[in-house]
Amino acid sequence: MNRTSQPVTPDRFDAVLFDLDGVLTATASVHAACWKQMFDEYLGRTGEPFEPFDAEHDYKPYVDGKPRYDGVKSFLASRGIELPWGDPDDPPGDATICALGNRKDVLFNEVLRRDGPEVYRRSVDYVRHLHGLGIKTALVSASKNAQAILRAAKIEDLFDVRVDGKVAAELELAGKPAPDTFLEAARELDVEPARAVVVEDAISGVQAGHAGNFGLVIGVDRTGSGAALLENGADIAVSDLGELLP
Repeated sequence: MNRTSQPVTPDRFDAVLFDLDGVLTATASVHAACWKQMFDEYLGRTGEPFEPFDAEHDYKPYVDGKPRYDGVKSFLASRGIELPWGDPDDPPGDATICALGNRKDVLFNEVLRRDGPEVYRRSVDYVRHLHGLGIKTALVSASKNAQAILRAAKIEDLFDVRVDGKVAAELELAGKPAPDTFLEAARELDVEPARAVVVEDAISGVQAGHAGNFGLVIGVDRTGSGAALLENGADIAVSDLGELLP
């Protein structure tokens, strides 16, 4: 991409819809570590030969960008393990998919309270730049902790609309790679998908942006996955949104 070009301008687009983890905050590595701890604890209790969760090879294809319980189900299926779905109110444990997901959530919130989120400052500067152009912004994340992360990072006021895991559950919206959460954000902003941009770092996220027929899908490549993002629906890929600043 020509670094002097500006792909997002008010004459082309009315809104930009941002994912959170890996795009604006550096919580993706924390999520991966918490997923590993939770799954390794569980796998060590199954009585089967122990093959630990691999944060490099298991995180991206099975859990990254997906609603928490869908991520649990996806990874377990990759190991040939079936558990009942359970209920979101299940106490953290390993009897159901929801119980495992809730255990991961406990681990993540412990880290969030202790350390707080790391913010990609240049990417946040880009959000502020869009506001200066009069372009609307939305936060679209599978995380049910999105609002807490935004508040802890002091960037909650940068978004006109938030469609996160809690909102998706309330509205019964399918998670990424389905485009439903992005389409809901565009609806709430009162913009057409063709006049909106999706910004994602996860393969499931760029797939969702492509499936929703959005006007532009920007992939954020922080881990060397740029080619995969482009292959799965991103129109362009950058290592940080600061690259798009004038």
